[in-house]
Amino acid sequence: MGQVTESTRRRRLGCIALFLCLLAGLGTAADETTEYQVKAAFLLNFSKFVEWPPSAFPDATAPMTICVLGDDPFGTALDRVIAGDSVDGRRLAVQRLKNRALPPKSCQVLFVSASAKSDIKNLAGLEPGVLTVGEGANFVRDGGMIGFVLENRRVRFDINQTVAESAGLKLSSKLLSVARRVERRD
Repeated sequence: MGQVTESTRRRRLGCIALFLCLLAGLGTAADETTEYQVKAAFLLNFSKFVEWPPSAFPDATAPMTICVLGDDPFGTALDRVIAGDSVDGRRLAVQRLKNRALPPKSCQVLFVSASAKSDIKNLAGLEPGVLTVGEGANFVRDGGMIGFVLENRRVRFDINQTVAESAGLKLSSKLLSVARRVERRD
């Protein structure tokens, strides 16, 4: 593992502070630009609060990859947020996918953009170990794991814990405790 630079340390602290502020409801009200900057920070932080099975990665040195399926609403925000960061010793990477077929073990976090919303039904066919994130309250009802929602102009999220567990993912209790709503099997 390489040495962490002061710049990386400050960026990590900034992301964590932003994440905690957003969770506390103190974040900036979402406008189009800020909304996707906030969502990019959430994607990074979701990756830090999920435990993946070893089988989710092709090998021990593979990066943790955040994929965007469909049109990319983030612009450069997602690349900037993850730059120089790592999760559990794995560097982070972003991959943009236009086609709907995911190469095996290519994505650990899959953001389904609004343009690919019709593909939600295909999420059940994904290999285990892929955290699916999308937009709207219906995303988790339709089989996604984490769905971003805007509430009082703030970015929040719902979680379908049952779907995440069936994909072999263990969500941190800290993540579950700050979700707006958690769907679980009883």
